[in-house]
Amino acid sequence: MPIRLGDEAPNFTVETTEGTINFHEYLGDSWGILFSHPKDFTPVCTTELGAFANRKADFDARNVKLIGVSVDDLESHKAWIGDIAETQGTALNYPLIADPDRVVAGLYDMIHPNANDTLTVRSVFVVGPDKKIKLTLTYPASTGRNIDEIIRVIDSLQLTAKFSVATPVNWEDGDDVIIGASVSDEDAKVKFPGGWKTIKPYLRVLPQPNK
Repeated sequence: MPIRLGDEAPNFTVETTEGTINFHEYLGDSWGILFSHPKDFTPVCTTELGAFANRKADFDARNVKLIGVSVDDLESHKAWIGDIAETQGTALNYPLIADPDRVVAGLYDMIHPNANDTLTVRSVFVVGPDKKIKLTLTYPASTGRNIDEIIRVIDSLQLTAKFSVATPVNWEDGDDVIIGASVSDEDAKVKFPGGWKTIKPYLRVLPQPNK
């Protein structure tokens, strides 16, 4: 079954490059990003793993734990890590799951037979501290992910989880936001005493509340 927004993130216990990990225990009270790679020793995957490692401080600052998964085994991962450090300039600094039996790939529906019947697509799952799925992204094997976009949506998810707002198109941290459609004007006066700009009755804009 496909994983949908609001579903509980399936738990698992697996071997990784940082030892045996239980997924839910690893996340603890943090947010998490689980992301898959089609195969070890492939060019796009190598750049992505290095990019996530290079940006780990940005994820740490947002209380987000990273964990990757590939269908290859642990020995393959350990050999590949050297290539990542050599070519990308950063050692791997988060766990990479060994999933040769496709256990995690199966739980998270990462193998799409019409794309490839053995390798995982480039999936991204953002998991909240409540262990619920907050975001899913799926890329084909040929297209590398954009780390800035993943950080942008993390910022939006964390902001909208705390305040009764939504983020408009192309929003970035610090931009104006929209009052949630379910919030009446009377409730908005309490929640946002600084006021807002009404463009349409359903489109009410205000500065980002935590800035």
